[in-house]
Amino acid sequence: MNEPSHEGSRKVRSAVFTPEQQRAVYRNLDLLLVPLIVLLFAGIFSFHFALTVGDWDYWVDWRDRRWWPLVTPLSLLVLPAVFGYLLWTRLRLPLAASVALLSFGLAAWVSRLMNFEGFAGFPLNMVAPSTFIGLGLILDCTLLLTRSFFVTGLFGAFFFALLIYPLNWPMMAPFHAPIEYHGTLVTVADLMGYEYVRTAIPEYVRIIEHSTLRTFGEAVAPLTAFFAGFLAILMYYFWTWIGYLASKAVWIRKIF
Repeated sequence: MNEPSHEGSRKVRSAVFTPEQQRAVYRNLDLLLVPLIVLLFAGIFSFHFALTVGDWDYWVDWRDRRWWPLVTPLSLLVLPAVFGYLLWTRLRLPLAASVALLSFGLAAWVSRLMNFEGFAGFPLNMVAPSTFIGLGLILDCTLLLTRSFFVTGLFGAFFFALLIYPLNWPMMAPFHAPIEYHGTLVTVADLMGYEYVRTAIPEYVRIIEHSTLRTFGEAVAPLTAFFAGFLAILMYYFWTWIGYLASKAVWIRKIF
């Protein structure tokens, strides 16, 4: 008799016979998946960050004390919160924020070196990306130690936004040094903005810095950081809820 032609009746034989072969398959699968995950996070995060923050982080003279520490952490929290829920509930891996921000950092350096410096000719110290990996470690470690999204949002997300300015201050401090320029006291970042004219220079930021922001008694950055921290708590809870809704999708269940 001829063998039945339908697939269901055929006996499927595995190509893996020994534990050594099984470990080799798992190892090769990890070597394939890890670079793909890093590229996925880098691509998604770079596109998202360019749309939401963009010039606020591209140029060192745009990293002011009012808008940069407020807009940047709120944008950075989106993907760590969504993927953080999926990785923790499905795989118990508190790695979403660290992997996402590390991938974004690698993509940012490639973009600044090849695009801004190599193609456009801007000095690297003017377009060097900020560092955010420490913020991801804070968020992931809080989730690992507390095992609670509520506590992670209350403390981890708050410090995620609160510490973005101090974390980057060692790189930004030289550009905030005061200098005299034609009888006017400006910073090095201001002078770089005057000399390297682009399509849009944040002159309104410099005007605000010399007027209304001074009414806070030079405490602009701390006030902005604390305000960003409270907004980050709400942002983390909202996007974690989005991750919860996404986890119910059928195709997500097949992946995890």
